[in-house]
Amino acid sequence: MGKSMSADWNGFRWTLILRSERCAMTTTQLDEALYRRYILPTQRPRKRYVGVELEYPVVNLSGAAVNFQIVHHLTDLFVTQFAFDELHRDDEGEIYSAVSSLTGDCLSYDCSYNTLELSFGKEENIHVLNRRFRRYYTFIQQQLLRFGHMLTGMGINPNYRQNHNAPVPNGRYRMLLNHLSSYEKYGDILPFHDHPNFGLFACASQVQLDVEEEQIPQTLQVFGKLEPFKTLLFANSLFREDGGWILARDHFWRDSMHGYNPQNVDYYPDSIKRTEDLIRYLRTMSIFCTERDGHYVNFTPMPAEAYFSADSVVGEYNEDGVRRELCFRPRLEDLPHLRSYKLEDLTYRGTIEYRSICQQPVSQVFAPAAFHAGLADQIPALDEFLSRDASLFGHGLDAGRLRDLLNRGVYPDYMDAEQVSTALIGILDLAWSGLRARGFGEECFLEPLYVRAERLLSPALELADGLSRGLPMYHFIKRFADPDAKILLPQEESLFSNVRCSRF
Repeated sequence: MGKSMSADWNGFRWTLILRSERCAMTTTQLDEALYRRYILPTQRPRKRYVGVELEYPVVNLSGAAVNFQIVHHLTDLFVTQFAFDELHRDDEGEIYSAVSSLTGDCLSYDCSYNTLELSFGKEENIHVLNRRFRRYYTFIQQQLLRFGHMLTGMGINPNYRQNHNAPVPNGRYRMLLNHLSSYEKYGDILPFHDHPNFGLFACASQVQLDVEEEQIPQTLQVFGKLEPFKTLLFANSLFREDGGWILARDHFWRDSMHGYNPQNVDYYPDSIKRTEDLIRYLRTMSIFCTERDGHYVNFTPMPAEAYFSADSVVGEYNEDGVRRELCFRPRLEDLPHLRSYKLEDLTYRGTIEYRSICQQPVSQVFAPAAFHAGLADQIPALDEFLSRDASLFGHGLDAGRLRDLLNRGVYPDYMDAEQVSTALIGILDLAWSGLRARGFGEECFLEPLYVRAERLLSPALELADGLSRGLPMYHFIKRFADPDAKILLPQEESLFSNVRCSRF
């Protein structure tokens, strides 16, 4: 490989121009590559497997920053206790990812050592996942509590301001934070928020379910329309900055560099009716990073169709703490770096990943998995139900606008608590029927959601209400961490009646 090099000594930057085979893919070639990556895996018969990823805030109960040495000690103990195989170590030699060869379960740290992630190998029965989760969680909590730390079931680390918000020291996470921090270079292109490090303190509960090719468009459309109802049930990322949010996840993604190209975030458009429509849409989504010679390289986001037809792209990478410039040629092997931040995301595994839910209180941790698994088998019935709904829809606001308002704790004047509660219960009944048909007795995981639906009381509203009454955050850190916390009993009056048209 030939190369030429020039140096800008004042800026301590190197420019390296690599001459390699030209990519310059045609649209047809790109469409074929997208089809092989995203659509071909969905052509096998749909299974009933459920995959779950759970991200948890690590909390120092003293209110100080998380002590990473305690986290590393826990990781070493966990790997030994459960016979996990060390998968990855960071640049300082600490384990940040380990996997079980027996189950496929993985313990890792998402972006930061402030966030512990448990992801599970696929299973048909959610009860099986729940049993494994409880074993892991009990051990982790016992070890952390010895040193005044714990996990809790919140979508925002309650001590995020105090924590050492540094990425896991490796190339990928440094690149990601550098990319998100680059928003200042782009002025007023978007109403960017000032939290490029949100990935170091925001935590999600994600579910993956198999999907067959012919089901993809309707599944994406129907679950997209369901999102406002999901806010009412699952909001759990109370964030008082930026005007106030009870579900800040969409805001973090959309109003950051992830949303530089709006095609990469929020919803798929109604125009996607067939596989061909989806392929055309994927072409318009942007790619912002790749790897070259062992380095992660990031660059201004480019739509895939522009990136793969370009002769060269200029990006930056980190080497020994110094940002260096690199001019390189795109190639087909870069396609796995095309990342979506949609609320529902078609993956290369032949699954749809449902990504819009904050982490939930630990006693209700598998409610999202049961909710999605039950409804995934009820798509036509759910579609009809939402088409007839008048509690949220039919008043001039689409799903996107409704979810954005509800995420802020803002309720349109036309909303009637009883009608919305009835609609939520109807949706839960559909999920219940779907779970019953699965035959594993997973309906029990929906029980806390019925209480939420009756009271219109998401975890975030419970937290906001408690804090407003003078309860300390510590009370909720413990409550949301308790795997056996009792479900709150319905009261005569919905909390919604006291907060209607208000903001948190």
